[in-house]
Amino acid sequence: MESNIAYLLLGSNLGDRLQNFERAIGQIELRAGEIQSLSNKYETEPWGFQHDVPFINQALKIATKLSARKLLDELLSIEMEMGRTRQANVISERIIDIDILLFNEEIIDEPGLSIPHPRLPLRKFALLPLSEIAADYFHPVTKQNIAKMLQECSDELTADLLQVRIPA
Repeated sequence: MESNIAYLLLGSNLGDRLQNFERAIGQIELRAGEIQSLSNKYETEPWGFQHDVPFINQALKIATKLSARKLLDELLSIEMEMGRTRQANVISERIIDIDILLFNEEIIDEPGLSIPHPRLPLRKFALLPLSEIAADYFHPVTKQNIAKMLQECSDELTADLLQVRIPA
């Protein structure tokens, strides 16, 4: 069976955010597919709500044998096992968030699964890390590459490259 290519976005603003990423990435690799590339991590303001702690966001490219639906199920399971609780139509702080941004060149609109992620063109915190690993990828709906979408994004929230200090 041929691999599918998926682009994911990780986000965290609760607990030890970097450790949350390590744990999530380990589980993704174990249960969902081979990680082919990772963007830098960015510290970003919360989008759509107020919170004192900024998010860390990072984009991943994975090769997976799973269908988009099975991938979503696996990612939701990882989130739940890490302590994420979801509330319908509520954007709030979270220990981990794993979104499927893109899946091959597919357009999927099913209950609970929309690919490409419907708010991707509006979110600098997603486009910036994604542009590092997929700048030339053409969005199947907008027909623009990710670099152009980032350039034209009107989102004014800040997204700063995270400077991770390694203890001596």
